[in-house]
Parts: sequence; C-alpha cells; structure tokens
Amino acid sequence: MSRAGRFKEVRDNLKVKEIVVGDGERRKRYILCYNPAEAKKDKEMREHTISRLEAELASIKQLKGSPHKKATCELRSNKSMGRYLKQKADGTLAIDKAKIKAEERLDGKFLLSTSDDTLSSEDVALGYKQLLEVERGFKDLKHTLELRPVYHRKEERIRAHITLCFLALLLIRVAEVETKRTWRYIKTELNRMHLGEFSGPAGKLRQRTEITAAQKEIFAALKIKEPPKFFEITP
Repeated sequence: MSRAGRFKEVRDNLKVKEIVVGDGERRKRYILCYNPAEAKKDKEMREHTISRLEAELASIKQLKGSPHKKATCELRSNKSMGRYLKQKADGTLAIDKAKIKAEERLDGKFLLSTSDDTLSSEDVALGYKQLLEVERGFKDLKHTLELRPVYHRKEERIRAHITLCFLALLLIRVAEVETKRTWRYIKTELNRMHLGEFSGPAGKLRQRTEITAAQKEIFAALKIKEPPKFFEITP
C-alpha cells in the first residue's frame, strides 16, 4: 500500500496489485484490489460520521457531572463513532486524527489470497467479484423478488414460480448493466411516476405526471418508449 502507481486496471471499476511475501514453499501470494467507486462511498460515509461525532462532542461539553459521564460512555461505546475517538490525559474525548488517516488508506480496498499460481491476479479478482454477484443474486431472489415462502403445492406451479423469479432477476441485472444504476435507484425513480384521474364538466381525463430528467435517462438507456402523457380522454 505504501508503493503508489503499481495498480493495474482490470475492468468494471476494479484495479489490482499483486504482492508476494516470502520465498519458496512458504511464500504467500496476495491480490490487493481497489474500487474507486467504493473508495468514494467509504470517504463520504466517514465524513458523515465525523460530522455527527463533532456535533456530539460539542453537546457533551455543555453537560456537567453525572450526565456528562453517561454521555461520554455512550459515545465511546457507539459502534460507528466510537472508533474515531481517543481519550486525553485529563479524561476528555477528542477525535483521533491518526485513526482517520489510517482508514483513508483503506478506502475502496480489499485483500485476497490464493495458493493457485496458475491464475492471474485479474482472474482472482474477477472470480471473487463474480462470487459477490452470485451472493447478491441469492439475496435479491429471497428478499427483493420474494422467492420464498412458496405457497404452491403442485410441482409444476413451484417450478413456474421459481422460473418467473429467475427471469425477474435477469431483467433486474439487465436494467442495472444498461443504466449503470442499482435496482433500488431505478425502482425509486420510476415509482415517482403516477397516473392522475381528473374529472369536470367537460369530461374525464387520465394523465401521467411529467417525466423527470432521471426517468428520461433510464428510459433512454433501456431503449423503452416513454409512457403516453394521456391514457384516457372521455368527453
């Protein structure tokens, strides 16, 4: 990690660096992986946590006696904020800047180890990433698409249920690949589109809401025609 400029770009927002420790049979082979998108996400999450921590420390300073001790203990035991704290000689809490700097070096990075010398560092990293995608697929099937529980009794209906869930997962992945967005983002944006029904002396009208820029981007990426503005006009 101290040697900059040795990462090799693979694909899919992934860079790798091979590290060999030791010699002979005792040698160990590691693959250090770096994802710039995850690094940005890690940085944003840490900055948000530090902002919360600064606000908590400022509020604790206003307390005295038992309330001060109780608030201090609760803050130190907090899972997200406590790890960035250090205690001074006088017992007061302060932000541990050395801890923050150490974590910055780990942003977007994860370490893999392999004993197979026939695999390239790219193959190891991409194989692990595919494993994560498989695990995410099972999670989406169980929770997002509700593969289970299965209430069918006949075998053909159970098979049909599983097949439909698999096809739905395939469509989700196609949408994510084409839009370069997560399914949660796509679903949230498209759920903001509504169909309103208006009636008056002149008749009845069913009209959708205006399409946002984000929705237009999704439709264009998926090559889907935008829904008509008017669905029904009854004089």
